[in-house]
Amino acid sequence: MMNIHLRKDLTQLSKLFDLIKSQSLDYLHHIDQRPTSSQSKVVGHMEMPDEGIGAEATLALFNERFEKLIVGSSGPRYWGYVTGGTTPAAIMGDWLASVYDQNPQTLSGVGDISGAIEAETIKLLLDLFNLPYDFIGGFVTGATMSNFTCLAVARQWWGKLRGKDFAKEGISETIPILSASPHSSVVKTLALLGIGSQNIIMVAQQEHTESISVQDLEDKIGALNGSPFILLSSGGTVNRVDYDDYTAIKSLHQKHRFWWHIDAAFGGFAAVSKKYRHLVADWEYADSITVDCHKWLNVPYESAVCFIKKSHRMCQVESFQNSDAPYLGDPLAQFNYLNLLPENSRRLKALPAWFTLMAYGRQGYAAIVDQCAALALYFGQQLKDSDRFELLAPVTLNNLIFSLKDQNKDPALFLLHLNQTNQVFMTPTIYQGRQSIRASFVNWRTTRDDVDLVMRVMQGVS
Repeated sequence: MMNIHLRKDLTQLSKLFDLIKSQSLDYLHHIDQRPTSSQSKVVGHMEMPDEGIGAEATLALFNERFEKLIVGSSGPRYWGYVTGGTTPAAIMGDWLASVYDQNPQTLSGVGDISGAIEAETIKLLLDLFNLPYDFIGGFVTGATMSNFTCLAVARQWWGKLRGKDFAKEGISETIPILSASPHSSVVKTLALLGIGSQNIIMVAQQEHTESISVQDLEDKIGALNGSPFILLSSGGTVNRVDYDDYTAIKSLHQKHRFWWHIDAAFGGFAAVSKKYRHLVADWEYADSITVDCHKWLNVPYESAVCFIKKSHRMCQVESFQNSDAPYLGDPLAQFNYLNLLPENSRRLKALPAWFTLMAYGRQGYAAIVDQCAALALYFGQQLKDSDRFELLAPVTLNNLIFSLKDQNKDPALFLLHLNQTNQVFMTPTIYQGRQSIRASFVNWRTTRDDVDLVMRVMQGVS
C-alpha cells in the first residue's frame, strides 16, 4: 500500500513544484546578496521519521534548518576553487535531467536514447574546443574522475606494451610518470589506480613559470633509455594558469613512445577565445584530455568530460568493460558508455551541458571567457596600483595570485577576515614558497562592479 504522504504528494505535484520554483527564483534573483561563506554550524541532527512528514513539510523543515546557511557559491563573488555558476539554460537542463531520470548508455535507443544525447553533447564540446572527432568523450563527475578515466586507459596501454593486461592481472611493474606540476587530483588518481602517488618523476619547471621545461623533459626521456612512459601535462596550472609547450611536446611525441595526457580542467576553455586559443595550440595531438564542465561551462556540479583518442578504444573497453554480465551485452559489439567509463549507473549529466551550449553557442561562451579574463586583468591592475597588496605573477588568463606588501603581516589571517565579511570568497595558496591568496574568475555573472566592491572591502579589512 502506498505511503499516505507519497500518495498525497503525487496529487500535489503542481503545488510542490510551484513552491520550489518560487524559492529557486528568490535565490537566483538575490544570489549577489548571499553570504559567500558561512561561519554557522548545523545544530544537532534529525531522527529518522517512521511515517515521514510529506514533501511540503519537509521543505519547511529544510528552510528552517539549512536554507539560510546555504552560501552563494554559484554567485558572482565566489572566487575560490575555480567554481563556476549555473546559466539559466543549464538549470533548465538539470531540472529535466532529474525529472526524466535516465541512465545514458547506448546510442541505439535500446532502453532509452539518452546515450545519444550524451554523444551529441560531446560533439558539441569538441566543436567548442576546436578538437577533432577522433576522440571518444564521456561525462563523469569531475576532473578527478576524468583524470582517473584517462589514466586508467593509459595504464592499460602501458601494460600492453609490456605484454601485460593490468585490468585483469593487476599492476605488476612500476610505470614511469613524468610531470612538472601535476594537480592534486592527478596525484590522487595515481594512488587510486595503484600506479602510486609517489612514483612521479618530477621534471623541472620552465624558469619563472609553472610549465614544463622542455629541455629537462628531453633529458628525463633520455634517462629512460627508450622505455615507454606517461606524461602528465598541464593545461592551465592552479596558480599562474601556465600551459606546457604543446607544440614541443607534439614533436617529442612523434619521436618517443609515451601516453600524453593533458589536465585542462578549466584552462581548456582558452580554446573558445580567439584571443587566448594560442595557449592550447596543438593540444589535439594528445592521447587524452580532461575538461571540467562545472567550472567555465557554468553547469551544475558533478559535470566533467574525458576525451580519449579513438585509437585507444580497445584499451578503454578492457579497462571498464562489464565482461561478466551477459544481460548487459557484448562490450565490443556496440558503443556503450557502460563499457567505456567507470560508473554503470550514471545521471544524464550531458543534458545541462546540451541546453547551455545550444542556448548560448560559441559566441556566448567566447564572451564569457573573454569577460572573465578581462576582469582578472582589471583586478590585477587594481592590486598593482594598491599600496597594500602585491600581485605576485603576471595574469595569464583568469586566475591571479597576490599577497600583502607588508610581509610582516599574515596573509592567512587577512584572508580569514576577508572571507568573514561574506562579500567575497578566495582561497589560500603557496607561490614560490610564499603564503599567498588566489582569486579565480569563471562565473558568468561577475562584473567590474563586483571587482570594485571587493577592492573596497579588502581595503577595509585590517
